[in-house]
Amino acid sequence: MQEPPGPDAFSPRRGKLSTLMDVGSSAAGRGTPVQPSIGRPAMAVVSRTFSVEPAPDVVVAYLADFGHAEEWDPGTVRCVRVDAGPVQVGSQWHNTSKIAGISTELRYTLEQLSPTRVVHVGRNDTATSTETVDVAPDGTGSSVTYTNEVVFNGMAKAASPLAKLIFEKLAGDTVEQLTGALNKL
Repeated sequence: MQEPPGPDAFSPRRGKLSTLMDVGSSAAGRGTPVQPSIGRPAMAVVSRTFSVEPAPDVVVAYLADFGHAEEWDPGTVRCVRVDAGPVQVGSQWHNTSKIAGISTELRYTLEQLSPTRVVHVGRNDTATSTETVDVAPDGTGSSVTYTNEVVFNGMAKAASPLAKLIFEKLAGDTVEQLTGALNKL
């Protein structure tokens, strides 16, 4: 069985690290290591917890609008709302990302929105990306846990092992940019 991250996997600058990127189940990303298994989807999961200055209601309102991903997601090149009206469950965005030199487009939908959680799910033919943000009060600011789970479809399943390396790097960059964007609010 895979051991959980050791003490060197924690960084005061980047926050607590909880990462699993392998073939796994949805239990991954909640700090529970999962072993590869035949029949389970090929996936990559990263999760980071960090603190920011704004209160939870400010953080949730900002992150509910996935169009802001251009400001905090290092892979996002463009993110445009494709429907109209207030941002609410069901709102959608067309996201263009470039990661490790590869461009991809996903249609993201806001699938959950509460005072403590925002969940966007992006889909295309090769992958489903679920971005979950859990927010809790932390002093006068917030503790933010950002989890990205990517399930690969079809031939893209072969990319799962390589995705481990790419998403590890990207997760650290995301925390840095997301912290900066949130602290400007």
